[in-house]
Amino acid sequence: MNQSRILVVDDEPQIQRFLKPSLTAAGYEVVEAATGAKALEAVATQAPDLVILDLGLPDMDGKDVIASLRGWSDIPIVILSARDRESEKIAALDLGADDYVEKPFGIGELTARIRTALRHRGRRDAIPTVMEIDGLTIDPVKRRVSRDAETVHLTPKEYDLLLLLARHAGRVVTHRTLLTSVWGPAHIDDLHYLRVFIGQLRQKIERDPTQPRIVRTEPGVGYRMAEQE
Repeated sequence: MNQSRILVVDDEPQIQRFLKPSLTAAGYEVVEAATGAKALEAVATQAPDLVILDLGLPDMDGKDVIASLRGWSDIPIVILSARDRESEKIAALDLGADDYVEKPFGIGELTARIRTALRHRGRRDAIPTVMEIDGLTIDPVKRRVSRDAETVHLTPKEYDLLLLLARHAGRVVTHRTLLTSVWGPAHIDDLHYLRVFIGQLRQKIERDPTQPRIVRTEPGVGYRMAEQE
């Protein structure tokens, strides 16, 4: 059984009534909070392994909770919210949330996102070891990329883009993060530039660039690299 402790932050009683037994049945210990202030207190005093966070809280916006937590904690945060605007997703992810699930939601999808986020606890900025994804091998130490033992020749920017996605495999990386990290703050609005490079990268690393399995699009938000095998 999974002994991870999950803090569910939501002021809707029906959500709490649904999530607690569902997550408990999945093997998690569940802690609850209905306000942002209680959530911050619970993270500090009860040491949860992951936070499920609604953005619409009675005392503060959930994005403020993310910002507060990221000032002193790297705890994984999965947003669970009825706010479906792309701007809300992007803002939450840019502040440091690990993933975003919209209400209404399926418990299967939510628990899958939880498992992914928990696997990345403590590895936010770590350079990954050699990664194997759908026949693609990424070796950050040797700066070598290969597919089926054949070297894949990438430009420096293509490699930087691939490595950034690899460091966050399984998690959404927003357009803003990719642009500022790879090209710098002056290119923060150059979304077309990013799309061109993603297209070039897919041509080199995907078995079928028209049906990408390694670098997947999160429409309007960013990109997500598949997790290593």
